[in-house]
Amino acid sequence: MSVTILPTEYYRPPTLPMDFLRAVPRSPRAEFISQHVCAQESMVVMTPLREIIEQRKLTALFQPILDLKSGEFLGFEGLIRGPSDSTLHSPVNLFGAAVREGVSLEVEMLSRQTVLEAFSMQNLPGNLFLNVSPQTLTDPSFKNGQTLVFLNELNIDPSRVVIEITENQPTYDFEAMRGALLHYRSMGFKIAIDDLGEGFSSLRLWSELRPEFVKIDMHFVQGVDHDPIKLQFLKSIQGIAESCGTRVIAEGVETEAELRVVRDIGIALGQGYFIARPNPTPPILPSADTSRILNANNIAIFPKSESSYRSQVTASKLLTYIEPVHPDSPNDIIFDRFSANPALRIIPLVKGGTPLGIINRYSFIDFFAKPFQRELHGKKPCGELAQADPLLVEKGMPIEELSHFLSEADSRHFADGFIITENGRYIGVASGQDLLRELTQMQLEAARYANPLTLLPGNVPINQHIERLLHANTPFVACYCDLDNFKPYNDTYSYRKGDEMIQLTSRILSWACDPKLDFIGHIGGDDFILLMQSRDWKVRCENALRSFEQAATLMFDDAHVVAGGYCSEGRDGVVQLHPLTSLSIGAIQAAPNQYISHHEVSSAMTEAKKMAKKMSGNTLFVEQRVIQAKNESRP
Repeated sequence: MSVTILPTEYYRPPTLPMDFLRAVPRSPRAEFISQHVCAQESMVVMTPLREIIEQRKLTALFQPILDLKSGEFLGFEGLIRGPSDSTLHSPVNLFGAAVREGVSLEVEMLSRQTVLEAFSMQNLPGNLFLNVSPQTLTDPSFKNGQTLVFLNELNIDPSRVVIEITENQPTYDFEAMRGALLHYRSMGFKIAIDDLGEGFSSLRLWSELRPEFVKIDMHFVQGVDHDPIKLQFLKSIQGIAESCGTRVIAEGVETEAELRVVRDIGIALGQGYFIARPNPTPPILPSADTSRILNANNIAIFPKSESSYRSQVTASKLLTYIEPVHPDSPNDIIFDRFSANPALRIIPLVKGGTPLGIINRYSFIDFFAKPFQRELHGKKPCGELAQADPLLVEKGMPIEELSHFLSEADSRHFADGFIITENGRYIGVASGQDLLRELTQMQLEAARYANPLTLLPGNVPINQHIERLLHANTPFVACYCDLDNFKPYNDTYSYRKGDEMIQLTSRILSWACDPKLDFIGHIGGDDFILLMQSRDWKVRCENALRSFEQAATLMFDDAHVVAGGYCSEGRDGVVQLHPLTSLSIGAIQAAPNQYISHHEVSSAMTEAKKMAKKMSGNTLFVEQRVIQAKNESRP
């Protein structure tokens, strides 16, 4: 039996009851070791591993699994360690030695008995998660009923035991394992799949076994607060779990930020060092810090997720199939096709699947329009009039790479078009206009997710975050920030300086926000949105106004600063004095259940912004009328 050894920090050894240990015959290798030990007893020679087995020198540790909704521990995962003064203390060394000496099954069985006995002795509440290897689970030495007998002796109800299958090999005997797990489930045990995402087989196990629990590998949990790809992975797994009635356990939660994100995704359970470390006598209640986070009514700020649309679009998106012609086809056929279809601009020449050239409509018609050209060349091969050396583009080439490629190629390719291939074989054509049209659409799509000037989230993520706040019934403050007299500044100092002013505003507002609680977005132009959960939100806004007032003066000429403004021609053609550009912030305080959609919040913010802009200088206007009206209407 082969076992894949995992790194020390990630490996949790499978465990089995001791009654199985006595019932299972030893392997030939183990029997040889036993006989060797017996032959050497007079010399007091015993391997460290055999000493551990014979003298039962294993220690059980337990790591709590936290219910993120109730704030209580669902149960504990049982772990195992060797003697603290031995090189076999770590699981990787312990089970590595077991494989080398051919006694891995015996070590697993002793480990399981140790965990079960310690769990019973401490009378720990909730469920016990037992790590079990597929090899042990399907071993023919197991006997029906032995597990129940052992649990009855320890007064542990089988319904409290979760068999946790760890994927430590790339393939399984699915049929045998499925039968074994269904057998244990029929006796009251629950099933969990460990380290989902680490290997390939776990997804099949999930589909076939429909386990009560699925553990997400810690790689996808650690750093999820700043990695949008990991965030999307967790969301996807959570969505699948909800559809099939499985509860997800996020492993490896090591920071407060990770716990906040995992909670707000909707994942049911969490486990990791931030919640509690493995311990021989684990805590029964969560720590004060953990409870504080779970009971907080604010939501996490998800990492900025830019649209992946841009990176996914390839040349195949531009493809149009045009029936090609053989280079020996007569020119009369080409002339007839162009005459029958006025929209047809090019015809590709292909021989045996290999593209050889392109016939351009305008060049071809122009040539044949001359006197007697059709009579002279109509029966000749069209390959003589084709433009050789066409631009060939593989269908998988990203659009942005294609635009650079086309810009460096001969200019005729932009007008004539280019051939799209798959492994060098013709599949279609595209034109420069097609490319420009798609690039424009990509830019519009990307701007909805992130503003290209400031790289801050755009309209779509802003609205999504508002909906998250409303759905969570979380009180928050929504601020609409807008620059006053910005157009005259643009007209006087140039658009480049105007962009610098917008970027300055972006930095100042970002600095004013708490990255753990406050969200900043840029909806376009000189308009920004703040969605703040900070209790000191008003102080933060006032600090931003003061910072802008000080920093913005550096962007004006000294004479304009002294004069308090500058003259420019307005849209009506009249020259007038404009004050220096200032920042206005209109804020609304959104109480739980006060608004039902981001549309309502946006409308209220806009009205508050209009009130702020009526005041001169850098101002903050806080709308109070809606809240007061609601308070006055209460009995």
